[in-house]
Amino acid sequence: MSTATYLNRNSPPHITTLVAAAAFGPLAMNIFLPSLPAIATHFDAPFVVVQFAISLYLIANAFLQILIGPLSDRYGRRPVMMFFSCLAIAATVLAIYAPTIEIFLLARGLQGTAIAGMVIGRAVIRDMVGPDESASKIGYVTMGMTLAPMLGPILGGYLDEFYGWQASFWALIIYGFMLVGLLWLDLGETSRYKSASFSAQFRSYPALFTSRRFWGYSVASAAGSGAFFAFLGGSAYLASVHYDIPPSLYGFYFIFAGIGYIVGNFISGRFARKIGINRMMMLGGVVACVGMLISLALVASGLDHRLSFFGPVVFIGLGNGITLPSSIAGIVSVRPEIAGSASGLGGFFQIGGGALLSVLGGAVLGTETGPMPLILLMLASSFASVLATAYVMHIARTVALQEADTTEK
Repeated sequence: MSTATYLNRNSPPHITTLVAAAAFGPLAMNIFLPSLPAIATHFDAPFVVVQFAISLYLIANAFLQILIGPLSDRYGRRPVMMFFSCLAIAATVLAIYAPTIEIFLLARGLQGTAIAGMVIGRAVIRDMVGPDESASKIGYVTMGMTLAPMLGPILGGYLDEFYGWQASFWALIIYGFMLVGLLWLDLGETSRYKSASFSAQFRSYPALFTSRRFWGYSVASAAGSGAFFAFLGGSAYLASVHYDIPPSLYGFYFIFAGIGYIVGNFISGRFARKIGINRMMMLGGVVACVGMLISLALVASGLDHRLSFFGPVVFIGLGNGITLPSSIAGIVSVRPEIAGSASGLGGFFQIGGGALLSVLGGAVLGTETGPMPLILLMLASSFASVLATAYVMHIARTVALQEADTTEK
């Protein structure tokens, strides 16, 4: 693989290009969150219906990854990423001019194509380096891209308050056009394996389905990020109804998770190559559980302050930042020759589980419940990630013992 040269279409992409591409999906996910009440008012729709703008986006993300990954293995990383980025821009325009809430929700589903930058970006990294170094590079890329979802709700809150809810979507369109221009100039093709047909990529899925390591990494990834998606699904309701936080300030409370995520990704980038991906995943899962136990203790003792809920979420971000780069590196390393398909299928389980938990995150809350049901849901999801990681470590030990026995014989 040739060395990356910035703004050269004949070389691998610069890391900043991968950061920008990976940030598009999370930005489209988060920037409009403070506008949910305004969108409900605009379409005269119940808040619970408008919340489907989150879950539908995640569901679309999940199913699109099954398509995007194999497409990038068949036709190459560059053309597929550019096509779906353009489609996301078109969907954003549709959301702005949607005449009904149904059309708006349809547009939100189509906006899920913005996830292409994240899915294909992981495969690009795996095209270039091995598994432990992949975790390190994915950590650095994710650390950089986290600025988008962290600052997105803050920007979206101010845009909503001063210019209306559509302003957030116009900001996405501007970002999308800038991204497509950057991809055109800098995204060189990195795929070294091309299947004979698109259907051949789907025929490779059984090899992933029968891999215990793939399932372990996928569940760890889905459960770890699921705690954060549950937070997404319920935090807007808690902020507006339970804690009486205005839209322009909601983003500042959301920033706790973003700060933790940036720090976690820095730790992954710095230490994943030395420590190994399995131990990094375990560390991240334990950190997330500790954070939710702190929140649980604070609220159970009667300290139901907004910081009792939003403050410990920094540990969810920190744990995810440590866990996800390594679990993703594990997913795409099970079968390197179909890294795009593995990235897409693993992403399907991760985002699909996130969509389910985002719905549950909103469903478990009511005017009298307070934050406790959401805290318990986030704790359970984080603990499931720990269990999945323990399973992967068990497989690794078993394989190592079998190899040792074979060598002795």
